[in-house]
Amino acid sequence: MAKKSWKDDLIAGITGMVIVIPQAVAFAMIAGLPPVYGFYTAMVTPVIAALFGSSYHLISGPTTAISIVVFATISKFADPVSEIEMYVSLTLVLTFMAGVIQYAMGLARMGKLVNFVSHSVIIGFTAGAGVLIAIKQLKHVFGIPVPHGSSFYDILKYIFNHISEVNWYVLSVAFGTMFIAIIVKLFIKPLSRYYMIIAMVIGSFLAIFLGGEANGIFTVGELPSSLPPFSIPEIHLDNVKNLSGAAFSLALLGLIEAVAIARSISLSTHQRIDSNQEFKGQGLSNIVASFFSSYMGSGSFTRSGVNYQAGAKTPMSAIFAALFLMIVLLLFSNYAAYLPKPAMGGIILLVGYNLIDFHHIKQVIKSSGRELIVLSTTLFGTLFFELEIALFLGIALSLFFYLEKTAKPNIAELGSSENHRFINILRDSKIKECPQLKIVRIDGSIYFGALEVVSDFFNNLYDKEDVKHILIVAKGVNFIDLAGATWLTQEVLRWQERGGGIYFSGLKIVSQQILKNGGFRDEIGLENFYEDKKTAIQSIYDKLNKNICKNCEQRIFDEC
Repeated sequence: MAKKSWKDDLIAGITGMVIVIPQAVAFAMIAGLPPVYGFYTAMVTPVIAALFGSSYHLISGPTTAISIVVFATISKFADPVSEIEMYVSLTLVLTFMAGVIQYAMGLARMGKLVNFVSHSVIIGFTAGAGVLIAIKQLKHVFGIPVPHGSSFYDILKYIFNHISEVNWYVLSVAFGTMFIAIIVKLFIKPLSRYYMIIAMVIGSFLAIFLGGEANGIFTVGELPSSLPPFSIPEIHLDNVKNLSGAAFSLALLGLIEAVAIARSISLSTHQRIDSNQEFKGQGLSNIVASFFSSYMGSGSFTRSGVNYQAGAKTPMSAIFAALFLMIVLLLFSNYAAYLPKPAMGGIILLVGYNLIDFHHIKQVIKSSGRELIVLSTTLFGTLFFELEIALFLGIALSLFFYLEKTAKPNIAELGSSENHRFINILRDSKIKECPQLKIVRIDGSIYFGALEVVSDFFNNLYDKEDVKHILIVAKGVNFIDLAGATWLTQEVLRWQERGGGIYFSGLKIVSQQILKNGGFRDEIGLENFYEDKKTAIQSIYDKLNKNICKNCEQRIFDEC
């Protein structure tokens, strides 16, 4: 089994190395840096993140979103053309600061923050990224020179308006590579794990056969032949002041991006992701990267997807990819430079398609309208806005729906059925209720957001003169906050002044913590808390008006 995993990781590493070559060039240029810095980042960050992170399949390195934010931040202080040395220096400082913030968040065990990123956000973000990745490859697939930095909408519009300019040689290489990959994966099982490499090799020969660059089939070009040099970031007070805000935003974006990718892949692998460890791994990878001429990195959707689909089993695949990239750049850069971009585009189209989880999307559509809104908002936000905005929109919307739901706890009025079981009075018209004791069950927490709904319910009961006593079946109350404890105490005292009372059965110990610590339980009266409903009714029955009991026809309690 160990040999098999090493073999799988080796194949995935080679595949990842091939994929990262054109991406490293593109992302470095997006960040305003010379292409060599993209390769340095692709060599350093994946190794450290793999060694200290928790995901088996997450591949870190240069990414689109991070590169865009780096350029937007550093270009305010230095020109990437005329002041390239200062530009690179500030970029390394920004990378170091963001890494320190990420590692500190990991030490502070703030990984729970990602628990607020719901399942639907992950599915929507993954699907949106898959579409975005595929769309951004269309210029390589059709051979149409889409303007650099075009948005999702602009790319589609430009290609539609220039569809007559399609380079059929380029299109043939892209689709030929893609179809070969599909055929090998689906129909040639002994070679299925090598389908990407086989397809890219055949695609390269197909490009040569069709005339190569003479017919517009361009390659990744000449590659640098050097390893990342060691340098110390210039940490000055002015730099820290100027870059602190951007460093925090980058750190948060990088963490959300990395953990979101790790969690999306874990939906298929069922691996448990340790968010705190992932925070530390990402932080360390960027800290170390800043000392080796590498800029800010994070988890890559494309390379992580390729890594998983190529059959990777352990983090060694990321280390293999980085090592192979070093070897290729040092020894075989001349050969790697002939890899055709259309072949890469065809493979990445497949990767983008496979990132769309159609099964879970159908489940969301069938099961929940609110979750569908969250998923759709995140998906379309990914396509039309910046990636971090899409994530924040999805998270904010899912939190809003969660708070809205918890702000409306279910309050059921209970009565006695024919077999003397207490159930919701809405379930059976024959259920009987005691005219003096109202029994209610609260399913939800009593906190500041839910007080309006709970308070209105009790006010309506208070207007009914016959009802003097209320028993709250509190097994479903998960927690009570300070605002809830204050209101609850005042409400109990109000009913006691009326000559009645409010009582609790089955309230969890954890839900009583604030009541106990704040002295609220003593104000309410310890005698008003019961372990179970039966004991509570036995005690409350003695407090009922016996004159009313004599003429009562309900007789729902054993004591009656």
